[in-house]
Amino acid sequence: MFVRRDFVAVYKQTILGPLWFFVQPVVTTMMFTVIFSGLAKLPTNGLPPMLFYLAGITPWNYFSSCLTKTSSTFLSNAGIFGKVYFPRLVTPLSVVISNIIQFGIQFLLFIVFLAFYAWKGAAILPNWPMILILTPVLLFIMALLGLGTGILISSITTKYRDFTFLIGFGVQLGMYATPVIYPASMVPAKYAFLMNFNPMAPVIETFRAIYLGGIIPWMGLGISISITCLLLLLGILLFKKVERTFMDTV
Repeated sequence: MFVRRDFVAVYKQTILGPLWFFVQPVVTTMMFTVIFSGLAKLPTNGLPPMLFYLAGITPWNYFSSCLTKTSSTFLSNAGIFGKVYFPRLVTPLSVVISNIIQFGIQFLLFIVFLAFYAWKGAAILPNWPMILILTPVLLFIMALLGLGTGILISSITTKYRDFTFLIGFGVQLGMYATPVIYPASMVPAKYAFLMNFNPMAPVIETFRAIYLGGIIPWMGLGISISITCLLLLLGILLFKKVERTFMDTV
């Protein structure tokens, strides 16, 4: 029921409805192509700019959407939480699941562009065995990372509302700290190790590597999984603690 609510309510009174799932990444990718590839001349490691940016935007959109929506769990659902008891963790979980539908639609769009550029003879080298193995792993990491970080922030915002203002531009800043619009190879060597502590950076680099060709950052992926597990554990512990008393502070 919550999954259906999360998916339907957003586009219920829109003209294009779920087509916005296609419109948003296409328009964003075109803008990035014009500004960052055309004007700023940022490299894309020899890959078609449209495909390079779409490969970064597709996973980033899923993570950022999970994080943004779960970060307001207590504030958005205070009316329901105050009237009837049910496992509160179901609500942020439903957000993560409903966003998989959005990711699936945008992922299909990415595959269409991938097939088109492959047909045109672009220098892309999909790693099919790793695609089958790592695609669900990457999706699982992004889901748990968005869930863990989101419920952690949601638990804090019940007392400190400042975080509701920080989350919006925090996600935007996070995108620029992640290799979405630039390759990780652009980062100076002395700062490259810091990328491993951004759990989304290895995820996006791995996504590009298995679909477009490149080296999979196994060490970074391992660090990303470790950080994700830590944030999820902290998020669940704090969420369980706050849910018992949050109605006194919301």
